[in-house]
Amino acid sequence: MQGNFWEQVGGRPTFEKLVRAFYDGIATDEVLLPMYPEQPDLEGAIQRLTGFLEQYWGGPTAYSDERGHPRLRMRHVPFRVNPDARDRWLTHMRAALDTLELSPLHDATLWSYLDRAAQSMVNTFDE
Repeated sequence: MQGNFWEQVGGRPTFEKLVRAFYDGIATDEVLLPMYPEQPDLEGAIQRLTGFLEQYWGGPTAYSDERGHPRLRMRHVPFRVNPDARDRWLTHMRAALDTLELSPLHDATLWSYLDRAAQSMVNTFDE
């Protein structure tokens, strides 16, 4: 296989499909949706997450060019991310990832990262 992960899985169209499918789930989640200040309009969040994931996996650096260092944990501090929120996030992301029909290696690689990222965002154990 040639190219970086971003190129191997199909570039922006793949990541945009992933993120849009993910936010379809978020739009109906009574726990997670309130964490999005712009909701019910999720387009800004869709563009930010798509840009972040693209950059992380070797695509364009527009995310950092526009927003600076990702600082994921710091950006999520204002929100109560407990294990239930993490699990819901992972449920929606797993469903979205399944829509991509990636190779088993690419799927496992991306899922491993997403799972670790979600675990690291937990900032409270309060219900």
